[in-house]
This record gives sequence, structure tokens and C-alpha cells, in this order.
Amino acid sequence: MLDAVLPPLCLGCNEIVSAPGALCASCWQGFSFISVPHCACCGTPLAEDLGPDALCAGCLVRRPRYHRARAALVYDDQSRRLVLPFKHGDRTDIARACGGWMARAGADLLASADLVAPVPLHWRRLFMRRYNQAMLLARIVVRTAARGEDLRLAPDLLRRQRWTGSQAGLRAKERRRNVREAFDVHPKWRPMVAGKTILLVDDVLTTGATVEACARALQRAGAKGVDVLTLARVVRPAL
Repeated sequence: MLDAVLPPLCLGCNEIVSAPGALCASCWQGFSFISVPHCACCGTPLAEDLGPDALCAGCLVRRPRYHRARAALVYDDQSRRLVLPFKHGDRTDIARACGGWMARAGADLLASADLVAPVPLHWRRLFMRRYNQAMLLARIVVRTAARGEDLRLAPDLLRRQRWTGSQAGLRAKERRRNVREAFDVHPKWRPMVAGKTILLVDDVLTTGATVEACARALQRAGAKGVDVLTLARVVRPAL
């Protein structure tokens, strides 16, 4: 009866679909889901399959501070129709489907993770937005991983200790400078970070400046490894 009055709608275009949190056939074909072949380090899609350990040009020139990164989608015009309403438009219902996609894309990362932590918002940003989209995604990812108590969500493992403003419009070097020393590990989690593999969760991987700043803070606290899982990632054209 509820579906008859309020039928489930496609997350991408608001057409009626068979189940809540689903995409219609047209939108499903329009989304660019990331699969192999991709860079073994940062997860960016590769044009050719060069083997499981192949690296993209960017990682060959400069390896990120994190060990591995994976994303469910390419961040483009189509996926932006999901990300922006979720991030800025109070569409928290989108998290359930997106978190499931992320769990599948990052299955290998989840298999080796000890703790899952969202990239934190500064308290001012959290006050304005009322929720941390990375936290919502992290919660669904942990539930979908189905590892029971063996995988723990650490919602406040990291703190954003100073206001950094928006990263939009900044170049890669400017982004890295903007978030330098912006994060630290909450004192209550420090004993549990040492020697552990941490999986960072965020919505979009752009230049990687934010997650690398988080990785630096975790490594200083003694983390054995830091991986990154995002809903989408920017893919820059090959030079």
C-alpha cells in the first residue's frame, strides 16, 4: 500500500523502480562503475590490463601516502547527480545503495582492515550540514562487509582540528597546503591504532590531498597501513 502511494524512485532520475535505493535501467547504464583493470595503488581505471600490480602514471611519479585506494564510480556528470544531493541536499537515503556499491568495490580493502574511519568534518561544517556524509557511508560499508565484530567502525577516530574551508577550485598543491596538519587522532583511539590497518571512507577522491593528510596523522600514531575507499573518484585524462 505504501509503494502504491509513495512508489520507490530511481536514485538518478526519480523514475519509478521496483525497490527503494535502486537505479532504473537507463541510469544504471549511464553510471561509470570502476572495475579492473585499474591502478593497484590509487584505483584509477586503466585503458589496458597490464597485470594486477600495474600502476598509473601518477603513482609511478609520486606514490601517495596511503597504501591503496578504491572507488565505486567515476566522478562525472552522471555520478554528480547522486553525490551533490547526498552531500548538500539532505538526501541521506542515498547512502544505503552507495555504501553497498562501495563495499563491493573495496572488498579487498575491507578484508584486511582492522578499523573503518570516516574522514571528519570540522565542527562548524557539521553544524551547518547536520550530518557527515562520510560517516553515513562508513556505517553502511561496515554493515555490508558482514565481518561481525571483527571489523570495527571508529566514528571519531580522526578529528579535523582546524577550519580549512572548501577545497573546491584549489589546485593540487594548494589543496595539500590547505589541509596540512589539519587532522589528528583522537586520544581515546591512539592505543588501538598502533600496528593496525585503517580504512578511511570519504565521498569523493579528487586530488587525494585530504585523505593523504589523514593518512599522515594515522601513520604518526603508529598505523601499520592506511587504505582509502570512496564513493567516487575524479579520473583525469591521460597525457
